[in-house]
Amino acid sequence: MAVYTDVAPEELGKFVGGYDIGEPVSCHGIAEGVENSNFLLRTTRADFILTLYERRVDPQELPWFLGLMQYLAGQGLSCPRPVADRAGVTLGTLAGRPAAITTFLQGAWPRRIEPSHCEAVGIAMARLHLDGAGYTAERRNSMGPAAWPPLLEACRATGDQVQHGLIAELDEALAFVVPSWPGQGTYPALPRGQIHGDLFPDNVFFIDGRLSGLIDFYFACTDWFAYDLAISLNAWCFDENVAFCPDRARAMVRGYESVRSLSAEERAALPVLATGAAVRFLLTRLYDWINTPPDALVTPKNPLDYLGRLRFFRAASAPLEWL
Repeated sequence: MAVYTDVAPEELGKFVGGYDIGEPVSCHGIAEGVENSNFLLRTTRADFILTLYERRVDPQELPWFLGLMQYLAGQGLSCPRPVADRAGVTLGTLAGRPAAITTFLQGAWPRRIEPSHCEAVGIAMARLHLDGAGYTAERRNSMGPAAWPPLLEACRATGDQVQHGLIAELDEALAFVVPSWPGQGTYPALPRGQIHGDLFPDNVFFIDGRLSGLIDFYFACTDWFAYDLAISLNAWCFDENVAFCPDRARAMVRGYESVRSLSAEERAALPVLATGAAVRFLLTRLYDWINTPPDALVTPKNPLDYLGRLRFFRAASAPLEWL
């Protein structure tokens, strides 16, 4: 259960009373996600999502995230829209945590991924990239390449207990990825703007095979568009045995390019970007695997799921081999 902070009924009533959304009827924790405490809030008027922000989210950055969602929703992208209280404010405090209420999106994430899902994700991602152009405030990617060496150092002492030789393999991957990253040395910068940064299957809802919305924008940032695509190639295009599924990858890129064409430089950079995405999620999962207490309410995700992805993309010398 992704609930780190309990909310007393009297506190909830007082908090909801500051909004023009009806009276609270029920408030249940949501067993998805690992970063924040999320609740399905049902009122006498409608369903909403109540989020208490924990862990990696910097409270100073919350207005940027909420503003981005508000802007994208106004552009027609199907995503949660922050709800303002009676004073016009979208960010409050509940149970000692920053908190916000957003609209509830219908749908469910796909447990069995098909190429059609991947194509729809590519289309939605490209639309997000284009729609976000008018949101000019920037946020540095706090989980970009500069964050990876410190994460690796934090895991160095015990990482090989997860798998022998893992730290050496990560050292080798970082030695390749970081100097080869777009914008470093002679490597060209790429088209950039607002990206989702965490467009995993459990952050994309479908209804009857149709994409109904994108959620969880709390790793969104201003970065290379193609990096967003690389993250989702990692997340969507491998099966349960961590075997690459080229039909899914081709469908995702096809969907993306039906809205926004990739440049030759972006295509050339995809192997490095996808390798970097694999490193990023392997490291954060490894850190959580090592540091999450055994009695925690959230079970950390297995970091080794991303070791197979890392090895696949490290071996790919050109994107056309797998696209």
